[in-house]
Amino acid sequence: MAEKKGNQSVEFKEKIAIKAVSSTVGKKEGEGPLKDKFDKIINDATAGEDSWEKAESKFVSENMKLVMKKAGINENDVDYIVAGDLLNQNNGSTFGVREFNRPFFGIYGACSTYGEGLGIGSILIEAGMGENILVGASSHFCAAEKQFRFPLELGSQRPLTSTWTVTGHGAAVLTKGGNYPYIKGITTGKIVDFGIKDANNMGAAMAPAAADVILNNFNDFGIGANYYDMIVTGDLGYVGKELVLKLVKDGGFDISENYTDCGIEIFDRDKQDTHSGGSGCACSAVTFNSLFYPKLKNGEMKRILFIPTGALMNSTSTQQGETIPGVAHGVMVEN
Repeated sequence: MAEKKGNQSVEFKEKIAIKAVSSTVGKKEGEGPLKDKFDKIINDATAGEDSWEKAESKFVSENMKLVMKKAGINENDVDYIVAGDLLNQNNGSTFGVREFNRPFFGIYGACSTYGEGLGIGSILIEAGMGENILVGASSHFCAAEKQFRFPLELGSQRPLTSTWTVTGHGAAVLTKGGNYPYIKGITTGKIVDFGIKDANNMGAAMAPAAADVILNNFNDFGIGANYYDMIVTGDLGYVGKELVLKLVKDGGFDISENYTDCGIEIFDRDKQDTHSGGSGCACSAVTFNSLFYPKLKNGEMKRILFIPTGALMNSTSTQQGETIPGVAHGVMVEN
């Protein structure tokens, strides 16, 4: 059985393998630095559907089918689906997987959803509840802007602290054993709230939660920053990254030599006008799958601490003057 480590972490005894991953993205993502690494690029923001929300569900459905094909399994081989998105009541995932007829855990961790899903999927395998767990997370720029900020038709000016919600879907098949990168352990995040209220500064809202997970992971496992080839947060962008570096250093560790953020890696902010970088559930999912998983698989890297980050807000909480709490979920992935 898994072993509890410290305050927030678990080390798994089973070898929980990430057998296959897949990434489907939109046009803007397909024009960025990772354009040659994605499995599929869909240039039509509506994906042939009559709404952005339906398009997101289509991304989910097609990318889930793609990762199952890459893993050599079909729907009947899947024990559980664990998936989520940013839309109300997880509609992007719900309608995306409804045809699969498999047990479904719909989860919400905002942009940390992929990390949460990998953690829950690992727990299911460790507990002997399944052999193949399908994990996924999606987001869509247009749908997210409509729900959380301003309708695109307004043409609102975006401040430099803002991030660009990634359009896409990332998926993984978790299984027991095999010669694949595997999940050694997880550090489940707490809700951390530093009182940020600016919905156009997600990096500042989420950075404290990311730093908290990093410090707890180090302390719970009795390791330091140099244990990992790379520490990768999810969706903080340039603003959030600088805050994490400072907060972790205040906690006694210097991660400046082996730390990056998916929101920085996925876009070229100068050429693509994305300001502080990328965000959204799909940001960490497609960036990990396309950039970092292959490096683990081919031996270029041996250990990564992957930490998707989420801002736990909605349109109602913002209108009521609430702050924006953050959460992050750490996943230890090793070769």
